[in-house]
Amino acid sequence: MRMRGIVTPAALLAILCIWISPMRSDSAAPQTSPDLINTCLITGNVDRLVAFYEPVLGIKAQRSGPDYAEFRTPVAVLAIFSEKAQQKYIPGSATGGSNRSLVLEFRVSNVDQEYARLRKLVTTWVKPPTTQPWGTRSIYFRDPDGNLVDFYTPARAHAPAR
Repeated sequence: MRMRGIVTPAALLAILCIWISPMRSDSAAPQTSPDLINTCLITGNVDRLVAFYEPVLGIKAQRSGPDYAEFRTPVAVLAIFSEKAQQKYIPGSATGGSNRSLVLEFRVSNVDQEYARLRKLVTTWVKPPTTQPWGTRSIYFRDPDGNLVDFYTPARAHAPAR
């Protein structure tokens, strides 16, 4: 069974840094599992990825300096961190721009409209709008570092009217 979410990473230890929320908003209830709330892409060029993701996501990056930026969505955060700073703080833990083992998945309201909007922004397309065997409608493309990005619409949103 394939799970769908805002961000579905695989093999993150070598490529991504992940922060798990230490406290839930419902702190009275015992926490039974960690909440994935932040995915961090390690890159050799923070400015280049910020310049790509700002128009793609339609979100202005929040910057805390030249080495870090983040895009806050209602559900999670996509962070971008410099490889140089990563090496300083956690030596040998990640290599920017060498990922081939994760998909950043973003749920959108209409894949076909997003495809039309992104045609001028994205240079590396992997797959045009397609209804997947598991029912979602998706577009796949790569960011400037080669990370695979999937914009998808859940199957119900494209179900024909009866």
